Amino acid sequence: MSEALTKSPKHCGNKQGLNISKLYRKLFLLFSTFATTILSIILLVWLILRPTKPEFSLKEADIYQLNLSGGHLLNSSVQLTLLSKNPNQKVGIYYDELKVYAVYKGQQITLYTSLPPFYQGHEDTNVLTASLVGIGLPVDPSFGYEVGRDQTAGRLVLNLKVIGRIRWKVGTWVSGKYRVTVDCLAVMAFGPYVPTGPLTARQGTQCSTNV
Repeated sequence: MSEALTKSPKHCGNKQGLNISKLYRKLFLLFSTFATTILSIILLVWLILRPTKPEFSLKEADIYQLNLSGGHLLNSSVQLTLLSKNPNQKVGIYYDELKVYAVYKGQQITLYTSLPPFYQGHEDTNVLTASLVGIGLPVDPSFGYEVGRDQTAGRLVLNLKVIGRIRWKVGTWVSGKYRVTVDCLAVMAFGPYVPTGPLTARQGTQCSTNV
């Protein structure tokens, strides 16, 4: 008589555990493959479209006030007009949390002025205007000397800066937020006299933009 072959509960348990382990492994491989495919498609679309950072240019800047009070407190008023362009043919741009301010000789001379958020379509151009004001802002003791020296030299140079966040839009997909910084140079005639009107810079020069 042949010996009957039977499987012990231990053997059945080992087999069941092995099957569950294989199932988890298959599910993990399936999920990994799906995630990798989606990421590859997004990366491929990104590389094909190659989003280009927005372009900014200075249209006009006017200084209406730049006076010291108390020796080291500055009152300032600047009116600014910028052009913002989206150079992309297939990528839109959302502009969020944009703030504009003026800098002279490395010193901030106005408070931050917020711009309303907006969307910029493919190859669109927008006009951005802002009124920059500073009342009683503390500045270095050398501020008055620097202004006097520029008046003698016949010109005054301001840096007009924009900081904020942008998002790219491709079809219905919208990216996360990216920090954007813009720096525009405004050169104004400033002769050795007291001007009757505002100091004005009108130019179409490109501003530097970093994303």
